[in-house]
Amino acid sequence: MRAVVQRVKSACVSVEGNVEGAISQGLLVYLGVGKGDTEKDIDYMVEKITNLRIFEDDQGKMNRSLLDEEGEVLCISQFTLWGDCRKGRRPSFTDAREPGEADEMYQQFVGKCREKGIKTETGVFQAHMEVSSVNDGPVTMLVDSEKNF
Repeated sequence: MRAVVQRVKSACVSVEGNVEGAISQGLLVYLGVGKGDTEKDIDYMVEKITNLRIFEDDQGKMNRSLLDEEGEVLCISQFTLWGDCRKGRRPSFTDAREPGEADEMYQQFVGKCREKGIKTETGVFQAHMEVSSVNDGPVTMLVDSEKNF
């Protein structure tokens, strides 16, 4: 699994002009599911992202996690994180998980965040979405479960 994680003051996602999900302070997570991903990858990503110390403490150092801050998550499915741009001019998405299985794993990620007591909002899987956010910092991190194993 791959994720782009942004610390935000607020974020929202709309589909066809209707707001589907919105958060205040927390993390905007663009999540991509790859062909070889398993439940082990989901667990790793949930633990890593919710405990990532990228919020500032009283001394202005990144020393607090989403859980410490009681922040929220807006999770957007993002198969394009698996785009391979090395050859030609058009990205190849052959390493992205098939949509039905990817949606199931995406929903498991969201569910496990909610089980931790984190308010977790989502967009609509496979829909054309408009995402708006106020990046705080800016702080943007890349998290890839393949780099852990």
